[in-house]
Parts: sequence; C-alpha cells; structure tokens
Amino acid sequence: MAPVTDGDARELERDDRTTLTVVMHTAFFVLLGASLARYLARHGPEPRTPWIIALSVLLAALYVLGPVLGARLTARRVFWLGAVVATWAALVALAPSFAWCAVPLFYTGLRTLPQRAAVTLVAVLTALVVAAQLRLAGWPDPNVLLAPPAVAAVATAVFVTMERQSARQRALIDDLVRTRRVLAATERREGMLAERERLAREIHDTVAQGLSSQRMLLQAADRVWETDPATARSHLRTAASVAEHNLAEARRFVHDLTPADLAGGAGLRAALAALAERETDADLTVRLHTEGTPAAPLPALVESAVLRIAQGALANVREHAAATTATLTLTCLDDQIVLDVADDGRGFDPRTPADRGSVRGHGLPAIRARLRQLGGTLTIESAPGEGTVLSAAIPLSTTPPPEPE
Repeated sequence: MAPVTDGDARELERDDRTTLTVVMHTAFFVLLGASLARYLARHGPEPRTPWIIALSVLLAALYVLGPVLGARLTARRVFWLGAVVATWAALVALAPSFAWCAVPLFYTGLRTLPQRAAVTLVAVLTALVVAAQLRLAGWPDPNVLLAPPAVAAVATAVFVTMERQSARQRALIDDLVRTRRVLAATERREGMLAERERLAREIHDTVAQGLSSQRMLLQAADRVWETDPATARSHLRTAASVAEHNLAEARRFVHDLTPADLAGGAGLRAALAALAERETDADLTVRLHTEGTPAAPLPALVESAVLRIAQGALANVREHAAATTATLTLTCLDDQIVLDVADDGRGFDPRTPADRGSVRGHGLPAIRARLRQLGGTLTIESAPGEGTVLSAAIPLSTTPPPEPE
C-alpha cells in the first residue's frame, strides 16, 4: 500500500471541508423552506406575508452569493455576512419560526470571521433564537432558554476543535515534508559519498595501478637504456602492453565498471591467470594456484571484488615489498571463497598505523572496504624481512546481490 503523501492529506482535508460545507448549505435551504412552509400553513395570507416571502427570497439569494465571494476574509465577505444576518434577523422578528436557520449561520460565521468575532456573532444569533422561541412559547420555558445556547455551544466547540485539529495536522504534514526532504538530501549525500569512495577504489585498482606499473617499467628501461638495449626495449614493450590493458580497463570502467579481464564471460580463474601473466616481468614472477571448484557460479560482484583485491595486493607488492616472487592462491569452498597473496619481499609490521594505510597508499583500505561490503574478512601475516601473506575471505551465503545499474 502506497504511503499517503502531503498532497493526498491536503486533498482529503479539502474533501472533508467540502462535504461539511455542502451539508450546511443544504441544511440552510431545507430549514429556510420548512420555516416558510410552516408560516404559510399556519398563518396564511396576512399583511406581513409578502414581506416574509420577499425576505425569504432575498435571504436565499444573498446566501447563494457566499460561495461566489470565496472563503477568504475580505471586506466584501464581511459585508455579505452582515447582510445575511440582518435579513435573517428581520425574518425572525416577523416570524419566529425562521430562528432555526441560525444553525447553518453558526457555521458560516465561524468559518468566515476570526475566532473571537465568530464566537460573538454566535452569541448574538443564539440570543435572537432564544427571544424568538420565547415569543412562540409565550412563557419562559426552561427548554427554550437552555436548548439553543447548548446547541450553539456544542456547534462552536466542535467547529473550533476541528479547526485546531486541522491546524495541528497541517503542521505535522509540513514537519513530515521537511523531514522527508532532509532525509532525502541526507540519503543523496551519503549515496554520493559512497559512490565517490567506490569510484576511488575502482580508479586505484585500474588506472592508478597501471600508471604506477608503467612508471616503474619506464624507469627501469631508462636505467639500462645504454648498457642493455634489449632489456630496455623489453621494458618498453611491457609498458606498452600495460598501457593497452589500462586503456581497456579505463573504457570498461567508464562503461559499466566491470573489470576488463572478466568481460565477455571470462571466469575468475582466467582473469587471475591473465593478471598473473601481465604482472610477471624480469623483476617479479607471479604464480597462480587454484584449489576446489565452487558449487555454483560465483556472483559477478564477488568475482569483480576478488580480482580487484588481487590487483591491489600485487600493486602493493610491486611498489613496497621489493619481492621477486608472488603467489596467488584461489581456494573455493562450499561456503566461502578465499584469495591468498603471498610474497617473499621485505615484509612489515601489520600493527603499525603506517602499514595499515593511514599514512600513504589506498591499497589496504580499499581492500578492507570491498570485503566489508561483502561481509568478508582480511588477514595479514607479515614480519620485517620475512615476506607477507594477505588472506581475503568472502562468505558466499551472505553475499548481497549485485547493485542494479
């Protein structure tokens, strides 16, 4: 069921007001016609009969003009209300039976005038009704003395209560609308921040890593340009291959953020094999081992995350570890998938803040963020001079579905 919106609530309030207005207008004309019929039936032709008929027609015509003038408090509407009350008072003075038309006039006055002025008008109308009924009764009937004030008090209390409830409801609706706008703005801002963080990770794992690899390859080529031209040309060819792959990654990144190695339905093993082959050069040898087979095809979000984690880990190995060998081990279990990245580099102390990525680099924080989104865990085993083993585990049973594009 769809929630009621601000427009729906206001439309319902307008419908209620319209219904009440129609009922009151109908009641006025029914009471006016009944009073005229009662007078004609009881008194017949009299000298005052033409005046009563004329005043009845005038009162009906004046009352019809009310909706034309609108509900806003203006000088013309106040003058109109005064004319209606004066005509009705003249009718009551000639024929007391017209006093019951005061009930719809209560509503008209309460709706038209400010609260104090409206209550005063209701009191005046009530006094006229009591006087008219006493004329009909011929003696101070307690029911005549008390019933009209009681009816007027109830009608006024009901109307004032409804108006206050409507005002509170409008205030609540306005607060709700403002709250929804604030929540929508907050959600948009949080979504923008999350998207910015995600894009930063994607850029780090694609464009930034490729540029870093190209820089190191070009620097290596420059160092041996004079002494070993063949090796320098090999470095240049590798740099060109990295640039070509980086361009494909950038295009894929712009298109749909899917890793280029996974495009076209290539599996995770093939993508990791291509990554290991691409990262292998004269300074670093990257090997791939796989163990087990997943019971079901891996979600695309998991495959993309594992490949990005492997790219980020190898980028850290190449830039910081000074390793000669790195090994990627992909283990597929029934309930989780585990990627281990081991190197024989210089190692570090994982407990120090700098090595956790708070001082430089975006690699480990990006890996942790990816695993956190998938409910995974990151374990790092390392010590200075003893290499590093990074283990990323992603549970398959609690992996959220890919976000809709």
